[in-house]
Amino acid sequence: MNKEISNTMIEVEEGIELNDKDYISDLLATLKAMVKDYTVALTEVSNEELFSKYKEMYDKLLNLQRETFEVMFRCGFYKLEEAGEIKVTEKYQTLLEEQEKIEGE
Repeated sequence: MNKEISNTMIEVEEGIELNDKDYISDLLATLKAMVKDYTVALTEVSNEELFSKYKEMYDKLLNLQRETFEVMFRCGFYKLEEAGEIKVTEKYQTLLEEQEKIEGE
């Protein structure tokens, strides 16, 4: 018995032309990729000044990614599912198993 958490979806035009949902979905995908790339860059940069600049840009991108997701959720383009206790327990167990694998290496 999962509860869906969502907002009323804003209607967008259907067809071959891009609509607002397409544009914002593309923006979110691009921001996610950029945040991942900056994460890698932050772990590999060898200069403190460059690290600080990357970190500043990373923080801005991360905030923009979050804001973009929030707009999409408010517009009804994203639906969330309330996780029940069983699902949370299963996920927790999976994380524990992964941690044990890492510590065992």
